[in-house]
Amino acid sequence: MSSLDWSRIRHNLDARGWAVIKGLLAVTDCQPLAKQFADEKRFRSHVHMARHGFGRGEYKYFSYPLPEIIAGLRTSLYPHLSEIANDWNMAMGLDERYPASHAEYLQQCHDAGQTRPTPLLLAYGPGDYNRLHQDLYGELVFPLQLTVLLSQPETDFTGGEFVLTEQQPRMQSRPYVVPLERGDAVVFAVRQRPVRSVRGFTRVTMRHGVSEIRSGNRHALGIIFHDAK
Repeated sequence: MSSLDWSRIRHNLDARGWAVIKGLLAVTDCQPLAKQFADEKRFRSHVHMARHGFGRGEYKYFSYPLPEIIAGLRTSLYPHLSEIANDWNMAMGLDERYPASHAEYLQQCHDAGQTRPTPLLLAYGPGDYNRLHQDLYGELVFPLQLTVLLSQPETDFTGGEFVLTEQQPRMQSRPYVVPLERGDAVVFAVRQRPVRSVRGFTRVTMRHGVSEIRSGNRHALGIIFHDAK
């Protein structure tokens, strides 16, 4: 992942809390990943969102060992993101610092009792949506994650935009609608990010979700770097 334009990714993350990575996955990798949704043996958990008030749709958490392409993304993206995460924590006055390798960070998660893998596949049909939320699975939370769109807008589905909101203190929420094509990823803040203010930096709360699917079927891959209890 060293070939990615990390200067641009860093600039966009610092400026607005999210950045698009065009073509992170090849189009030819997207459909095989989406088709894995039907293979129950690959997953540890199957969630019907309506049962929990999360929205409408389904998602499944992968079991270990993860598919090679997903494990590779976690391993290769993490070192670049951990540098950003450490700078963010420093700006927000938070003491936690993240090790240079994902293996070291996973060991910290597992030592804290967070041993269940968190990468997931999401499937939406007509009328489905995902309410604004944060993916927190225990005391340890890596502050950046990403979603990769596995379906093609306007061909496989309509609607279903990826949505982010930021809530600055004493202000109304600001929404973002993130344009994605099949194979594109959006990297974004899990819970909070620093925003420069007249007194230094302010902690801004972020949430993400998916707007209603109008037609067709939408699949996405979620990559979270901390494991769950």
